[in-house]
Amino acid sequence: MGILDKLKNLDAYPKINEDFYSRTLSGGLITIISSIVIVLLFISEARLYFYSETETKLIVDTSRGERLRINFDITFPSLACSLVSVDTMDISGEQHYDIRHDITKKRLDHSGNVIASRQDGIGAPMIERPLQKHGGRLEHNETYCGSCYGAEESDDVCCNSCEEVQEAYRKKGWALSNPDLIDQCIREGFFQKIKEEEGEGCNIHGFLDVNKVAGNFHFMPGKSFHHSKIHVHDLLAFQTESYDISHKINKLSFGEEFPGVINPLDGAQWTQKASSGTYQYFIKVVPTIYTDIRGRKIHSNQFSVTEHFKDGNVYPKPPPGVFFFYDFSPIKVIFTEESKSLLHFLTNLCAIIGGVFTVSGIIDAFVYHGQRAIKKKVELGKYT
Repeated sequence: MGILDKLKNLDAYPKINEDFYSRTLSGGLITIISSIVIVLLFISEARLYFYSETETKLIVDTSRGERLRINFDITFPSLACSLVSVDTMDISGEQHYDIRHDITKKRLDHSGNVIASRQDGIGAPMIERPLQKHGGRLEHNETYCGSCYGAEESDDVCCNSCEEVQEAYRKKGWALSNPDLIDQCIREGFFQKIKEEEGEGCNIHGFLDVNKVAGNFHFMPGKSFHHSKIHVHDLLAFQTESYDISHKINKLSFGEEFPGVINPLDGAQWTQKASSGTYQYFIKVVPTIYTDIRGRKIHSNQFSVTEHFKDGNVYPKPPPGVFFFYDFSPIKVIFTEESKSLLHFLTNLCAIIGGVFTVSGIIDAFVYHGQRAIKKKVELGKYT
């Protein structure tokens, strides 16, 4: 019993007899308010515990030899799909002209409704029986060889489609001034197809796989080719003087999407009256790694952008098109999702309850003693 009595003396929470309690109206109001504050703070702390927070860290990007995936979805309301070509090039010397794989084109009417969708390129399929190069009657085992109309490099070269004839002329650096006289083009209905798409728009979406070095990709009317170390677009075949390249960027991202990413060009559009010219977007890509709460890493990118427009009604006349020039930041951003431990949550919870009750007690004591002091002065007749 002596030990129990000594243990009783260690009680830090001595109990007060009910007869000595004095309850007040102000104390009841303060109790209700403090209880509401405790509940709100508890809910806030519980949300922080159950929802992870993201920690940000910056490091130097030392990665080398990686590839970059560029996702895009762009609408040209006044440019037909048969006119648009996609090219990429970078400072390493890698160049890709008139890219068609992993890209889908949708023909749009003047209201923006989809007319047709296709994944192939400009023009019609190659005819099964092209024109014979040297004429004459065809024998049983004779092979067909279409004429290149003087642009063939040797007698063994054949141009069995309208596009092959145009490509042969481009390699020579010649202008195909009368493409409507090419028999392959007439038989394939190449120009008939272009005329059918007059006044239409085009939605082009897909992705590009490029080197992770500075470079650019662009959307331009005409067929692109490389001649004398110069990137050239052949527009003669389309016989159009000006091109309305007003556009809307529905989606543009670099790499895989991750939570919280903001792509500044999503939804951007150019619909100015002076829509003929060169639209340029200068993009700074920031490599990013996002690690979720389960430890899964997402290697992606963020970017910032500035815009510039060159009017097509000046001299020298700039080439019509939409250009995206991108470069990479030497700094990599790492986002890591982290959750609070249960001990941290319980510690904050105890701090909330104890802190609110302590402050409430101080306020209650101040109000109680203030009321008593005022009441005493009133009784003595000293309160005015």
